[in-house]
Amino acid sequence: MAEHRRVITGFSNPTVKALRALREKKHRKREGKFLAEGLRLLTDARECGHVPEVLVLADRRDPHPLLAALEDAVEASGGKVIETTPDILSKITGKDNPQAVAGVFGEFDTSLSNLDRSSADIWLVAQALRDPGNLGTMLRTGDAIGAGGLILIDDCADPFSVEAVRASMGAVFTQRIAQASWDEFEPWLRGGTGQLVAASLRDAQPYRGAPYSAPCFVMVGNESRGLPAEYEMACDLRVTMPMKGRADSLNAAVAAAVLGYEVLASLA
Repeated sequence: MAEHRRVITGFSNPTVKALRALREKKHRKREGKFLAEGLRLLTDARECGHVPEVLVLADRRDPHPLLAALEDAVEASGGKVIETTPDILSKITGKDNPQAVAGVFGEFDTSLSNLDRSSADIWLVAQALRDPGNLGTMLRTGDAIGAGGLILIDDCADPFSVEAVRASMGAVFTQRIAQASWDEFEPWLRGGTGQLVAASLRDAQPYRGAPYSAPCFVMVGNESRGLPAEYEMACDLRVTMPMKGRADSLNAAVAAAVLGYEVLASLA
């Protein structure tokens, strides 16, 4: 067997333990790596130029040309291919019915200085977003509307958690991700062109037909508390969406999608 391929059949194998540990944030941060699962998601990553450092395959799997292409790409880049049982793969991914393939990637640079605001007309911004599913959905929305990426402000969920990566449906590989505090983000934003827009009830105008301008930074707040008042008042534009039922607000990720598509239409 080639040096870059291994077969693992024991649950207590140190490699299995190390891969499983990547489901925990402290281990991801220590290693600078994260897990992604599924042939479609890993294929999206490969097509975006991100090849996993480690590819883990179930030993009982159906052949597929995309899977063969993944294996070839990993081997060509000097990565490792591991074959193991479905039960061990389930232990690694934390899913009872895992897909036949998972990959380990190096975490991306998430500094604000790494962003080129002129590269896109729309950017999404989330403040204190705690649900990894919402975070992944916002990445997916950003991909759909052609946003440049997602900027995470203050204490947000980890964008490289298994749950967020899974919810992104591959958009974690197509969208730039930045992480910063508000005190870092606001000076960065004001250091160049950019309109900051938020859904709000404070001196807000209807979101339909509002004067959006590029690059437009669409900001949503925490799922239960929304945006702090001082953050809202720092925005260039505050908009409101009609609520015709009993609910007093939309899900944060849904609000970002509604606003994102309105901005997209406005700037077209």
